[in-house]
Amino acid sequence: MKSILLVAHGSRRAESNQEIARLSDRLAAKASADVQIVEHAFLELCEPLIPDGIEKCIQRGATSVSVVPYFLARGTHVADDIPEQVAIKQSEYPDMDIQITDYLGTSDELVDVLLKLAV
Repeated sequence: MKSILLVAHGSRRAESNQEIARLSDRLAAKASADVQIVEHAFLELCEPLIPDGIEKCIQRGATSVSVVPYFLARGTHVADDIPEQVAIKQSEYPDMDIQITDYLGTSDELVDVLLKLAV
């Protein structure tokens, strides 16, 4: 079973974290039949943290986990911190397909979204 783990930074504001949970629910509702599991996790400041999110996908029966960074730029979190956290579970489950996708800011469709918001 394929899964998506949407990863955001995390916030001290509960409302911000709840937005990510709702976005994850919306993603799950629109996911194709190829993706049976959608979860969310945070890099820091709140739970679930990235390793816990990956573990939840696995416990729900995932055979692969696509970790999707919900970040706009390739800063330290995208370049270093997220891969370090994902590596924890990759080493724990060496036979599991756990991969990090491109981050949100690399999406060509993001330009269209920005134009749609502005016009």
